[in-house]
Amino acid sequence: MPVNKGYTRGWKHGKGRGKESTVTCTFCGTKVPKYKTFTVVRGFRITDPQLKEELGNRGRGISLLSNKMHACPGCARHRHIVRRKKR
Repeated sequence: MPVNKGYTRGWKHGKGRGKESTVTCTFCGTKVPKYKTFTVVRGFRITDPQLKEELGNRGRGISLLSNKMHACPGCARHRHIVRRKKR
């Protein structure tokens, strides 16, 4: 779920990196440099108790789907992935 780490407008990377790669924001579709995005990983879990009981110990070995998404700073603030630091 949300990461809730403090959000500051400063970016920590040097000038000698060449051209920054761009990533499309999953939520709004804006192209943003990758270093400005916030990564969100969402996965799939089995919540049905009957299905969990049927799988038993075998269910632990099943690899569940996980999706890596990138959020631009505006969407990250709007969706409460990050929050501004309180002074």
